Amino acid sequence: MPHLALTFTLDGLDAERVEEACFDFGAVALSYTDQRDDPILEPAPGEFRLWPHSRLQALFPFDTSPLELVTGLSHVLRVPAERLELVTLADRVWEREWLRDFHPMCFGKRLWVSPHHAHVHTHDAVVVRLDPGLAFGTGTHATTAMCLSWLDQNARDGERAIDYGCGSGVLAVAAAKLGARECFAYDIDPQALTATRDNAAANGVAARVKIVENDAALPGEADIVLANILCGPLCDLAPRFADLVRPGGRIVLAGLLDTQAGDVTRAHAPWFDIARFATRDGWTALAGTRRASQG
Repeated sequence: MPHLALTFTLDGLDAERVEEACFDFGAVALSYTDQRDDPILEPAPGEFRLWPHSRLQALFPFDTSPLELVTGLSHVLRVPAERLELVTLADRVWEREWLRDFHPMCFGKRLWVSPHHAHVHTHDAVVVRLDPGLAFGTGTHATTAMCLSWLDQNARDGERAIDYGCGSGVLAVAAAKLGARECFAYDIDPQALTATRDNAAANGVAARVKIVENDAALPGEADIVLANILCGPLCDLAPRFADLVRPGGRIVLAGLLDTQAGDVTRAHAPWFDIARFATRDGWTALAGTRRASQG
């Protein structure tokens, strides 16, 4: 069945109030897009962030009265009616439309992230099968891409890894497929843990990807800790990461802007020899080695 699509900018409007109004008028789905090319920091688990200049599209049943919809929302939101663009969308399976734009991506020499409907024919390719879902992380974001490229180059068979703030579990699954004997995936968002569990099963590594619901249950003596989260938590968690990584083990930190690299480096310097290993699109990723004793 076709739908009516109402699109408008959020400039000056409260997103929660707009969502509430749209659903009050019968919206069946909402989505956001970026009006410009503004960077947006990867959200923390369970956190929702919008671009500085966002555009909202709301889908309504086809039998909704266009005049009543535009007039009513214009009044409730106190915006000119001409700001609200209304068009008819033909019936499509929108999830598959999105997936058509998600193609296999290569990270390094052999690691690929690919949707299930696509094929990778490269010799000796290590393929993580992943479709876009509710939990963040398909490799399209610069911070995730840098972590995946690091894994391609540095992962070794038989290691114990921890994916701290796992999101979709793409890093945990990639580590397992690259030879880790076990990878512990932790996140405070239950949805992320569900997505990680499903993605591990879909990639045939469920036995080696261990879902952890409580930070205290994470094992020590890890060979690798991967944390693609936010600058603030990365700084606060430095002592915890030092407890989790064995002497000589390695840490990979991402989710920070170039300007934040110094703060994160200083926070980890008492325990790790740490340095920048990649930058991309204004983002930086750090890697370090755990010293045998605190400096």
